[in-house]
Amino acid sequence: MSAKPATLYVMCGKMAAGKSTFSRALAQKHDAILIVQDDLLGELYPDEILTITDFARCSVRLRNAMLPHIQQLLRSGVSVVLDFPGNTLMQRQWFRQIIDNAGVEHEMHFIDTTDDLCKRQLKQRSAHLPAGSAWTSDAEFDAITAYFKAPAEDEKFNVIRHVRG
Repeated sequence: MSAKPATLYVMCGKMAAGKSTFSRALAQKHDAILIVQDDLLGELYPDEILTITDFARCSVRLRNAMLPHIQQLLRSGVSVVLDFPGNTLMQRQWFRQIIDNAGVEHEMHFIDTTDDLCKRQLKQRSAHLPAGSAWTSDAEFDAITAYFKAPAEDEKFNVIRHVRG
C-alpha cells in the first residue's frame, strides 16, 4: 500500500476574508502541517511591521527563508497548508515555485468575499485590540485590498473557489 502523495494547500482572499480560519480547518482535515505567516512575522519582527512597505520587506525575507524547508517537507511526503496570502501575482509566483520545485499536487483555496463582509469581520476580530492598533481600520483594509488580484486562469492553479457573503 503506497502513501498518499503530499499536497500543498495555499490561500487567496482579501484581508479578513477568513483565510486563517479556513487554513486551520484544512490542515486538520488533511492531517497537514500548518505554517502561518502572521505568527512567524510576529515572532521574527515584533513591533517592526507598521506599514505595507514593512510587511512586504519582511514577508519576502520570510518566504525566502522558508522556501527550502517547505519544499523538503513536501518532497518527504508531508502535506503543507500555507496560511500565507496569495493575493498578488508575486505572492502566487512563490507558490508556483514551491509547487514546481517540489513536484507536488496543490489546491488554491480562493475565499471570495465582499469588501463589506471583510470589513465587518475585521471589526469583529479587532474588537479586543487597543484603539489605533495596526491593520484594523477600514482605511488600512482599503490600502491593502488595492493590491488584491484574484487568481487568473492563465496562472494554472487548481483553484477551489469558496464564495462567502
